[in-house]
Amino acid sequence: MFIKPTCQAKFIGELLVPVAPFDQKSGREAWTVAFAPNGSYFAWSQGHRIVRLIPWAKCLKNFPRRLSRQNSGEGQLIPEADEPREHTIDCGDVVWGLAFGSSVPEKQSRCVNIEWHRFKFGQDQLLLATGLNNGRIKIWDVYTGKLLLNLMDHTDIVRDLTFAPDGSLMLVSASRDKTLRVWDLKDDGNMVKVLRGHQNWVYCSAFSPDSSILCSVGAGKAVFLWNMDKLTLMRKLEGHHNDVVSCEFSPDGALLATASYDTRVIVWDPHKATVLLELGHLFPPPSPIFAGGANDRWVRSVSFSPDGRHIASITDDRLVRFWSIEERAPQAVGSLPSGLCCAFSADGSVLAAGTRGGSVHFWECPRSVASLQHICRMSLRRVMTTQQVETLAIPMPLRDFLTYKVI
Repeated sequence: MFIKPTCQAKFIGELLVPVAPFDQKSGREAWTVAFAPNGSYFAWSQGHRIVRLIPWAKCLKNFPRRLSRQNSGEGQLIPEADEPREHTIDCGDVVWGLAFGSSVPEKQSRCVNIEWHRFKFGQDQLLLATGLNNGRIKIWDVYTGKLLLNLMDHTDIVRDLTFAPDGSLMLVSASRDKTLRVWDLKDDGNMVKVLRGHQNWVYCSAFSPDSSILCSVGAGKAVFLWNMDKLTLMRKLEGHHNDVVSCEFSPDGALLATASYDTRVIVWDPHKATVLLELGHLFPPPSPIFAGGANDRWVRSVSFSPDGRHIASITDDRLVRFWSIEERAPQAVGSLPSGLCCAFSADGSVLAAGTRGGSVHFWECPRSVASLQHICRMSLRRVMTTQQVETLAIPMPLRDFLTYKVI
């Protein structure tokens, strides 16, 4: 089998944190980075309680290296006249989790019996949720930088936050207190449900694109899938040998990627709880005993590209890797000392990665024109589960392609 050589990822710029002489190394970590769904803002926790909100168009203009023409996304950038303002937010404690949320007025609150609400979120509303070291969650207006809500119920660090992508402003928080909490911001931030089941720290959670399924991962090899219509546990996925620290669904919801300290990223079929692909970061693959202990290939973060064909991973071996779901070897790699987290821009052209020093590094993502077959597969899988596809009266090779069994 011919294996294409791995390319060097194109580094395009970085955002640095001002360092004072009295600054200590601890507390400076950029635990999380995030892009606004509409591509207007980039946010990152730069350590010492501070979150920076920067217009993404401004970031791109200030980078020393320009994106190639096919990745520039110039048609998607907002006009200069409407460019939002930059904000520096002091959250009052160390920030571990960040999430952008946007409102769709047609999506009503689950609390249908209350006619009056303190907040009326409009069509252009953009919120930023911050999860803090003291267990609190603060909700900010992105355009003004003002604090809107202060949510208090967790008893330990809020490690991760995620908004439902359907515009309902349902927020899920994952905490070291071994729980997830579901909040309804359209009901003034009232808590809807506590999701219990994890026996150890919860590191991360992610919604499926249709907001019907939530994946949560944590210590003790835990990968849980929750039914978000009934707010109940659906199933547990078994396959990792160490703590699972990051997860994300593909844009069509047909795939789920989870990253673990066991040196692997596993790509699952979330509908059938089966493993479709393993992306190993250590060769030869380690034994389960070695993978379950300390090693220098811990995978810290994983992110799915909006094109549905590429995955990025951050590991302790000082590298960021770009993978294609069609190959088991990285397409491109880049140097990243002390990387902690990563996220793709809204158009998939750039990957941002946060580090222990508080800085953020940016790479141009490997891009290629998607085949018509892949585009059709994504369109179909957005509305059909694996079980529904398997009932179609179509040839077996086509069925395997649509269910991603051929990756």
